[in-house]
Amino acid sequence: MSLRIVVCVKYVPDATGDRHFAEDLTVDRDDVDGLLSELDEYAVEQALQIKEAADDAEITVLTVGPEDASDALRKALSMGADKGVHVEDDDLHGTDALGTSLVLAKAIEHTGYDLVVCGMASTDGTMGVLPALLAERLGVPQVTQLSEVSVEGGPNGTVKGRRDGDTASEQLEASLPAVISVTDQSGEARYPSFKGIMAAKKKPVEELDLEDLEIEADEVGLEGAWTKVDEAAERPARTAGTVVKDEGEGAKQLAEFLAGQKFI
Repeated sequence: MSLRIVVCVKYVPDATGDRHFAEDLTVDRDDVDGLLSELDEYAVEQALQIKEAADDAEITVLTVGPEDASDALRKALSMGADKGVHVEDDDLHGTDALGTSLVLAKAIEHTGYDLVVCGMASTDGTMGVLPALLAERLGVPQVTQLSEVSVEGGPNGTVKGRRDGDTASEQLEASLPAVISVTDQSGEARYPSFKGIMAAKKKPVEELDLEDLEIEADEVGLEGAWTKVDEAAERPARTAGTVVKDEGEGAKQLAEFLAGQKFI
């Protein structure tokens, strides 16, 4: 029996771009380039390593987002994943983490799974709560923030991993099915080869909407969100710094400046 691995990936705005809010105070994703979240690349990599060590495994990459989010799927497919699932619906606009976890959980149940792999956080929201929310909705164990991971015993086996803290490391394990998240210390993600990029174009991607997942529009989007941005302002333009010319009093002037800023 094949080990079914589902990797949740997110299409995020390029952090080097000029990001800002739209009129409804959601992140404006139309005026900035997007890409597969870098932290999710580590999740794809660990899924690929688990597959390589298994007798039989299949990797499905899953994303929720607008049409352009298919670019994130294609990147993951070019790395070596087998197929993709893209949940796209206009009513998803403005969905928060809780709503996203509902959509992902429904899509994961639709797809079938033994192991769900997530990155430690998205590079835009950086909340890091989605794996726990997913595990709760799916009713399965969660083993999060792993820097090392392995699966033993196939679909009915266990997932094991190491979680590194500031003062100690923990060895954790859970019976499958389960949800895990991996950190950026779990190993560098492989770079897609030309062969992988070409092969990704032929790999299947299933498209789903809210109706397919039996989710009502008011459960997600801005209307269903548990969080709301009431006000936002652009970051002030960067001003020129204070220049201290050392003419014998440089150290004193520097100390006074630091004291004035309450740094010392």
